[in-house]
Amino acid sequence: MLRILPVTPMRLLRYSVLLPALLLLGACSKKTVSFNSRPDAPVALAVGDTLTTAADTTAAPSLEAKRAVLTKDQEKAAKEKEKLAQRKPKKKKNIFLGERIKKGYVKSGPKGKNQIVEIFYYLRTFQQPNPFAPARYYFNPRKRKIFKANTELNAGTDKVLHGPYKKLQGGKVIETGYFAVGTRHLRWEKLNRDNTLLTKTHYEMGFPRDANVTYYDAGQKQVKEVVPYYNGKLEGDYVRYNENGQLEWAGQFENGKRVGNWDRYWGFRNSRNRLRYQYQYAESGYEPEVTEPVLVKEYNRNGVLIYEKDKLDNRDKPDTARPGSRR
Repeated sequence: MLRILPVTPMRLLRYSVLLPALLLLGACSKKTVSFNSRPDAPVALAVGDTLTTAADTTAAPSLEAKRAVLTKDQEKAAKEKEKLAQRKPKKKKNIFLGERIKKGYVKSGPKGKNQIVEIFYYLRTFQQPNPFAPARYYFNPRKRKIFKANTELNAGTDKVLHGPYKKLQGGKVIETGYFAVGTRHLRWEKLNRDNTLLTKTHYEMGFPRDANVTYYDAGQKQVKEVVPYYNGKLEGDYVRYNENGQLEWAGQFENGKRVGNWDRYWGFRNSRNRLRYQYQYAESGYEPEVTEPVLVKEYNRNGVLIYEKDKLDNRDKPDTARPGSRR
């Protein structure tokens, strides 16, 4: 049975002296902590023990990127700038000597080291070349070939060469130059496949710069003959005209020799440059000279082919090309 002692003034005095002493003794005693125990409340670090102060936190830069707030006008301007940067630059129009031109190319010969590739430009807007130029060149898109003209060109089918020209064989450049309204212009060079320069000729709108040009009239408007020279040798396109202005002879010299096809014309006043004979010389001026050319084609006065080497020979037959002609 619990016994309750009466509280007296003396006992109250005793308790008031012993209570602080007991509290002091408990504060100084060791405390055993179990690793499995959980503290009732987290222990706060003292202010002086932390390594980060409030001043450091406010002054330190943020590692998170801040998103800039743009207005609608600024966003629109940024998008337009991005689109403009992504746009491809417009291609410059090809222009040569003030005329708009278009690029083309043709291939000829067998594939491989001997294949010939010609890269050229032609006029977008048709122009008729100078009829008195020694040689006039055009491209036929249907036949995929460059031709040397002997008559007026057809505006509907013929593309007049105008601009840079390059000829390659097996990937090696063998000829370079420029055309101007269907005629050779400026410097033209021929090279072999070892990149050795063979010839170099300067032209002025079809006429070799060093050519000997003669005229029928004192005003030098009607050309009689163009004899091309380079370094004292015959080199380039040769032409001779009749007094009526019609073509009589046309051919080419290389290394002082006639080369390729040489054409003889009828010279009729009312029919422009009607071909009569076509003779063939060596392909190159660096081969042995051909003294007697080979007749490869012959036409009658009406422009009908009556002879072609190894194909046909109607030279002894009467001309039946025109109505009412004798049979």
